[in-house]
Amino acid sequence: MNDQVVLCADKLSRVYRDGNREVRVLDGLQLALGEGEKVAIIGASGSGKSTLLNLLGGLDDASSGRVLMRGQDLAALGERALCRWRNRHLGFVYQFHHLLPEFDARENVAMPLLIGGVGRREAWQRAESMLAGVGMGHRLQHRPGELSGGERQRVAIARALVTEPDCVLMDEPTGNLDPESAAQVLALIDSLSAGSTAFVVVTHDPAIARRMDRTLQLLQGRLVEQPREPA
Repeated sequence: MNDQVVLCADKLSRVYRDGNREVRVLDGLQLALGEGEKVAIIGASGSGKSTLLNLLGGLDDASSGRVLMRGQDLAALGERALCRWRNRHLGFVYQFHHLLPEFDARENVAMPLLIGGVGRREAWQRAESMLAGVGMGHRLQHRPGELSGGERQRVAIARALVTEPDCVLMDEPTGNLDPESAAQVLALIDSLSAGSTAFVVVTHDPAIARRMDRTLQLLQGRLVEQPREPA
């Protein structure tokens, strides 16, 4: 595999059973994502976008095919090794930020580092630096309930990026934000992708899709590349 390929889905399928009926959500899907590349995944509700993200993140098992991250087959890892791999190589941002309400912004962002074995002092320093990078350096000790929706999402993005992952998976990251906050998050993604971190962004918003390098539609279980539109 090319060293520049960060994430690869190879003939990926996911089948569910509904009584006696077989529901094929993904059907031999192919995807290759390069360093620093931003890809939008669009599709109708129920088309399997969240299922795809769960498979790409090693949160669910494929019925067939495989997911490779930096050449590592995720299915070949045991549960403990897979958790370590996700912690080191992947970041996740959801429509609902999933911040821990009892912890402040710095503690939430430092959590993946602490779980990964980084010392507390270094974890605090890296969390503070990342929060400053997303424009939240002045809100370090504020808990999620004291932050606006846009601020909470920026903290969630800082948490996803603090481990310097190869790839960040985002599920409707601006879905619950007002237009101004959504624009701030999009600008942040643009600036962060200037490095080697790749982004997979599931979205219903055409404005977000236009900001990505590629837009892929999930249709009948496979990804179909869409024509580029002006940003």
